[in-house]
Amino acid sequence: MTRAQRKQDHIKHALSTGQLRKTGFDEVAFVHQSLPNIALEDIDLHTKIGGLEWSSPIFINAMTGGGGEQTSKINEDLSVLARETGMAIAVGSQMSALKDTSERSTYEIVRKYNPEGIVLGNLGSEATVQQAQDAVEMIRADALQIHLNVIQELTMPEGDRDFKGALERIGLIAEGLSVPVIVKETGFGISREAAQALSRTKIAGIDIGGFGGTNFSRIENQRRERMLHFFDDWGIPTAISIAEAHQATDLPIISSGGIMNSLDIVKSISLGASAAGMAGVLLGKLLGDGLQATIKEVNEIHTDIRYLMSALGCETLEDLHQTPLILTGHVYHWLMVRGLEPERFSRRGI
Repeated sequence: MTRAQRKQDHIKHALSTGQLRKTGFDEVAFVHQSLPNIALEDIDLHTKIGGLEWSSPIFINAMTGGGGEQTSKINEDLSVLARETGMAIAVGSQMSALKDTSERSTYEIVRKYNPEGIVLGNLGSEATVQQAQDAVEMIRADALQIHLNVIQELTMPEGDRDFKGALERIGLIAEGLSVPVIVKETGFGISREAAQALSRTKIAGIDIGGFGGTNFSRIENQRRERMLHFFDDWGIPTAISIAEAHQATDLPIISSGGIMNSLDIVKSISLGASAAGMAGVLLGKLLGDGLQATIKEVNEIHTDIRYLMSALGCETLEDLHQTPLILTGHVYHWLMVRGLEPERFSRRGI
């Protein structure tokens, strides 16, 4: 099977397997503020990550590219979506274009339709510094994502089986590039230990890519004769991974993994994230209802975020880091046994 065919399979299976809704956000609740002392017009949705300023707390996370005309059209529409809504956008792994130059156009189209926007390149942790530089040059990327996908590779029939030296390569890439490097998981979460290790490099941020959204184990299992079902429920739920990573490092944290609506985004930021990536839900909306309907949906999500921040008395995203939260169920238990003091979230502002 070619890389292009595999990319097309990923799109098909991502849509068919859907979102798991096991992120943990349903076990996170806000403490109501009866005296918010704020006006809706005062809300500021800007955020800063790695020296880059984003006008939206949402960005379009890495999805595709390298799959021929089908993925080129998807990336074109996603690029227009980002341009029209002020979101940053990340492309899918560019390794296919580095190995087959005929696939470059499926990534370059993102910059073509969004020449002034914030665009993130993407490579796996197996990449060299030279490949990272080439990926940045290919789309004039403002930052580069390095993705960690051990479980996907193990489940993928033709996947990698050697993960030695990943942290060292990430460190070399972060030192060797002139743009910020953000390390992201691909749906299985970043632990406190991993965040601490990554923070000793010169990366600019961590996208925790938590469990509970699009599940690449389930996707790759669709392509196997002998399925590895034990990986289908493997990972750190998104809400928990944000808390783990945020306590482990001062680096900006990005939430992704099953982010479906404005409430998930605001909860993410309140748990410690600086921005939230959306992928599967935007792809489903785009392919199901079209580009204009997806632009409208994102604009409405921005409005909803402002309503939620008004109700909480938070003018900025940083203010959300101090709003009190009540954690229950599995989220509370996990953080408790991990020594992460879930009660501290409920005592903010006291």
